Amino acid sequence: MKSTSTYDVIIIGGGHNGLVCAAYLAKAGLKVIVLERRDVVGGAAVTEEFHPGFRNSVAAYTVSLLNPKVVRDLELERHGLRVVERQLANFLPLPDNQYLKIGAGKTAQEVAKFSVRDAERLDAYATRLDAVADVLRDLVLQTPPNAIQGGWLAALPELFKLGRLGKRVGKLGIELQREMLDMFAKSAGDYLDGWFESAPIKAAYGFDGIVGNYASPYTPGSAYVLMHHVFGEVNGKKGTWGHAIGGMGAITQAMAKSASELGAEIRIGAGVREVIVEQGRAVGVVTSAGESLRASAIISNLNPKLLYGQLIDPGVLPQDFRERIGNWRCGSGTFRMNVALSELPDFNVLPGRGLAEHHTAGIIIAPSLGYMEQAFVDARSGGWSKQPIVEMLIPSTLDDTLSPHGQHVASLFCQHVAPTLPNGASWDDHRDTVADLMIETVNQHAPNFKASVLGRQIMSPLDLERTFGLIGGDIFHGQLDLNQLFSARPMLGHADYRGPLPGLYMCGAGTHPGGGVTGAPGHNAAREVLLDFKRRKLKRSA
Repeated sequence: MKSTSTYDVIIIGGGHNGLVCAAYLAKAGLKVIVLERRDVVGGAAVTEEFHPGFRNSVAAYTVSLLNPKVVRDLELERHGLRVVERQLANFLPLPDNQYLKIGAGKTAQEVAKFSVRDAERLDAYATRLDAVADVLRDLVLQTPPNAIQGGWLAALPELFKLGRLGKRVGKLGIELQREMLDMFAKSAGDYLDGWFESAPIKAAYGFDGIVGNYASPYTPGSAYVLMHHVFGEVNGKKGTWGHAIGGMGAITQAMAKSASELGAEIRIGAGVREVIVEQGRAVGVVTSAGESLRASAIISNLNPKLLYGQLIDPGVLPQDFRERIGNWRCGSGTFRMNVALSELPDFNVLPGRGLAEHHTAGIIIAPSLGYMEQAFVDARSGGWSKQPIVEMLIPSTLDDTLSPHGQHVASLFCQHVAPTLPNGASWDDHRDTVADLMIETVNQHAPNFKASVLGRQIMSPLDLERTFGLIGGDIFHGQLDLNQLFSARPMLGHADYRGPLPGLYMCGAGTHPGGGVTGAPGHNAAREVLLDFKRRKLKRSA
């Protein structure tokens, strides 16, 4: 084993939450090192060249949930971050030469083509949704109340948290409290069926309920996943989605610059093979190169299942914890592609290869909730949907740094595929077949699309797991089910970013508030670690 170095904090994984956590801790004067297995920081939020002259966001592909406080505190704009809004939020090409556009000043008129009643209900729906989303926004940067053992004195801080939460929810009034309960318990389909009658608007909103969620839109709890995707903002505009100039890697590169400027050390090509535990306490790590590093606090940005299943001797973990984390549910129905295009898609319903507002939108191929449900049924039985759900973004319409002049790059975020194929089949044997299906699905709506593809990058669930540590391709580091949320994320008793061993912490998307490029778990974990240093539960290195 190589020589030992000592730090105040070691962060395992240089994904965006690890970088955020590092920046806050370094800003407080701690000696921090971030260890990243890959040769680039950013985790799943990276930009890479995938075809000569064409660059794109490899996995995470659009921005809204990035917390404004994190942007301000880390001065990300000074470090190069610029986010631009889409000209149109969403565009759905539909059967029978119809389409739906979603965007400011357009949605009501567009929905009225299918249902005047639905158009009249849009404002009330948005008001209800925003009121509940505001509560979630308030909770994003808070540490959830934690279930703990011990006497009333130990429980008192958690009771105060519960009291503050109850007071905040109480301000909603009984009608909105009922709405909030619906959002946590109902399916997205049932929730939307209660509001609207026409299929296109339910499909447009319901898509958020199955993004990264291997489930039918009629699976109970999927209404929360819908909500999870609407509490973000871009440039101060709530619920808006945008594009980071330079791709998602621009976000994490700005975070890395901020953390480095504040004094954090960042190492790439430095995987961790073991967390060192001595006398029941996490005290350091061993890198893949055999180097031993020690610190008062070890913080993991990994999926909890990876941390506890691969990096820690199971014998040092409590038995119940070990069994429950072994059952931590992971797996998105996600198949991710990037394609280089010679020209823009020419849609049947809106002909033209010249740049138009719908080319800047999130282009959703899924005309109804029933279509989405059948896609899930197909994937469950055969491994992938026969008629898949595809969201396509063409970021080069907003960002000319990604592709040669006159050509474009497109992100294809595809659902549903099985995280693990049935009958022992491997994604390595089927990835190109499914990629062809995704291209054909878009081509049915834009017949020039297939011929315009110059190159493609394919990320099956297995590829996402190998490359980014997303188990089963799970973009959230664990499904957003009711028993894997808030005080139960990743487990009751460990919702405060502290692991079961003293000195061990978690800052990834497997903690509250969950997945998406938010920076919130990293922000919150840093606060708890600093609190433990202040309380002298952790000691500074010499």
